[in-house]
Amino acid sequence: MTPSPLLPDLTARAKTAAHSRTSACPCGATVTLADRPDATVVRHADTVAKAHAPDITGADLTPRLTAATHLPGLLLPPLSPTPADLHGRLVTFWPYGTPVDPEDPDAAPWEAAATLLARLHRTPAPTSLPPMRGPVKAALAVSRLRAVSDVEMTAGATAVLRAWDTLPAWARAEAPQPDTATLCHGDLHLGQLVRHPASHGPWLLIDVDDLGVGVPAWDLGRPAAWYACGLLPPEEWSRFLVAYRAAGGTAVPAHGDPWPALDVPARALTVQTAARAITKALAEGRLLDEVEQSLVDACDRMASLPPELTHGYAK
Repeated sequence: MTPSPLLPDLTARAKTAAHSRTSACPCGATVTLADRPDATVVRHADTVAKAHAPDITGADLTPRLTAATHLPGLLLPPLSPTPADLHGRLVTFWPYGTPVDPEDPDAAPWEAAATLLARLHRTPAPTSLPPMRGPVKAALAVSRLRAVSDVEMTAGATAVLRAWDTLPAWARAEAPQPDTATLCHGDLHLGQLVRHPASHGPWLLIDVDDLGVGVPAWDLGRPAAWYACGLLPPEEWSRFLVAYRAAGGTAVPAHGDPWPALDVPARALTVQTAARAITKALAEGRLLDEVEQSLVDACDRMASLPPELTHGYAK
């Protein structure tokens, strides 16, 4: 099989972009930060180049890049709001920011993430922004699971697909979202935060591929799902939720039970994550690990509970 030229050519583009930003030599090795079918990302010195998913078009990406350019206190701005083309893939260039350290969970910036989200949700959305892509990504994960499980159906896959069928149509990307005005990130997790510049700047949100208008509770859905599945300690969930409310976030009521707003996004993101886990495990010919199995087990419980009790699916 002929190797794809995307990664080496993207690396060359990153080096060129880094050299164009400074008169000094931006020396050092180029690091591949991600190399997946949906994204290839490389870093050279203080510059990052990203090749976006093959199905992302200029009409999808350009308004999102423009929004990031005009919201520098919330989103890391791109070096240019216009994507380039490389082997049929759209490529964008960014300043490098220091990510959250996955080896130091005690230092996770839950308050910063929550405050950024609250500010984002209160910011008027640009009129050109398309819908937030969170439900579309969840539906894509489920469709990929269906494709592999048609060949090798497992009990876990059955549970995930049953849980998916309990979700309302908008959460399965089969109907418009009930909120069409609120600015949302669309794929919030701690890997979407960086400090810029270097390690001393403020935290900012990155990855605008799913940015758009939609249901703001979706942005709280992943930490809510991990908490409901017992994978996020209650004190960390409380830090996140309290900070979001203190910053005036609109996704949940300022007081009282947040779960009526969070239930559907949390269930949808549990299904999405479990579907991805099973698909990956089948591709690698292995069993699910403990965390992956806990997500599948949560889907099994969700599918067996009446709708009014689904927020307790991990209990």
